Amino acid sequence: MEMIKQFFNDESGATMVEYAIMVALLAIAVAAIVVTLQGAITTAFNKVANCVANNICS
Repeated sequence: MEMIKQFFNDESGATMVEYAIMVALLAIAVAAIVVTLQGAITTAFNKVANCVANNICS
């Protein structure tokens, strides 16, 4: 019976679960930012590619 009480009172896995939740939320936030800025990022990369390809950097 004592082992069962110890099992239910053991919180050693709680920290790992909390870190997993934080990592998941961070991944969702990064994905949302990338989707939001997708157009601006594409435009910037196209400008750089055009500059390098045509040697017309300003």
